[in-house]
Amino acid sequence: MTLKQRDKNHIWHPLTQHKLHPETIAITKAKGCMLFDEDDNEYIDAIASWYTCMYGHCNPYITEKVADQMRVLDQVVFSGFTHEPAVKLSEALIDILPNNQNKLFFSDNGSTSVEIGIKMALQYHFNRGEKRKVLIAFEDGFHGDTFGAMSVSGLSVYNGPFEDFFLDVKRIPTPNGDNHDTILNQLKLLATTHKIAGFVYEPLVQGAAAMKMHNADGLNKILNFCNSQNIITVADEVMTGFGKTGKHFASDHLATKPDIMCLSKALTGGLLPMAITSCSQDIYDAFYSDDLSKALFHGHTYSANPLSCTAALAGIDLLKSDDIRNNIIRIIASHQEFGKHIQNHPKVASIRQTGIIFALDLDIEMERYGNLRDKLFQFFMKNGVFLRPLGNTIYIQAPYVISKEQLQKVYQIVEDALEII
Repeated sequence: MTLKQRDKNHIWHPLTQHKLHPETIAITKAKGCMLFDEDDNEYIDAIASWYTCMYGHCNPYITEKVADQMRVLDQVVFSGFTHEPAVKLSEALIDILPNNQNKLFFSDNGSTSVEIGIKMALQYHFNRGEKRKVLIAFEDGFHGDTFGAMSVSGLSVYNGPFEDFFLDVKRIPTPNGDNHDTILNQLKLLATTHKIAGFVYEPLVQGAAAMKMHNADGLNKILNFCNSQNIITVADEVMTGFGKTGKHFASDHLATKPDIMCLSKALTGGLLPMAITSCSQDIYDAFYSDDLSKALFHGHTYSANPLSCTAALAGIDLLKSDDIRNNIIRIIASHQEFGKHIQNHPKVASIRQTGIIFALDLDIEMERYGNLRDKLFQFFMKNGVFLRPLGNTIYIQAPYVISKEQLQKVYQIVEDALEII
């Protein structure tokens, strides 16, 4: 039996209605930007496997560092213990985070990093003797699949059955350059009628909302208002972090920095699961007390796993290297050139780009997971490119190590796909 056939016996895949999509693609190995399946097909991974493998699959620098660490320390409880990979990672990460970030809390996935950020925001006020229960979030945001993260997410396709159980969240539009005063007036009204604990947001790019991009100046104004009201700001950089916007973090494009940041995905270069929620000293100090009940009672068995920490350390080394920085510059310029070429195509409604994230909207209405979207996905795979359209949006977020030739093939296949719709 093939892997695909054996898979059907017991496996339930994420984001999948198995009755409608009974077939899976069995990947047997990966290297650099390439995926290889059991039928000897090759695919350029043009979304870095959900934005994780930004330094390429099985990057030898990362894998060798982790292999060395495996022979020394594989796993140890992180409550009451520490170890060198975690300490070294804390030092390396603080060095590249916005300068107001000072403490790191380890967990194991992006949703949970947001969950912890929400708990920090809520408990921050509780520990100071003030009960604030309302959160603010952007419309169409997506922050993960745990309950707090779902609560602040605005995409009902993911949340429908669970909405009766959510936290109290008020939504505001993303700033587009023309609606800043309207948003600020809405925020002022919310602040007078509700006890707002925190604002959870994806800075500059909303990933699951089909790479919807918003205005940095408007976001700065929102963050400044939140600061004036002691509303804790929580930046979800799970998708945007580690170079994808052209800077280390999307928050680096903003004058006003978040109180809390949520990190995962490219944190470990896609090799191992890990997440980190960072925060300012002020947030940490609200939990620092002789009163045990004021501690943050959240923990995971694999928190700060030494192997994951080692992978993240190696990833930071690569992120700071001249090769990766030059590759990011090259990809940004290449996307800009492709955008100029494709923007006037009759089937393209609009294009947008932030850093190495490129998206185009088709001039056609499509269901997020409908038949036409499936047709596009199959076309891409048949032609050796792994892309996952989000409704009528085709986006590219390839590994930094993608070659000029590989990237040109991705562009060509995207352009060819316009002829089948």
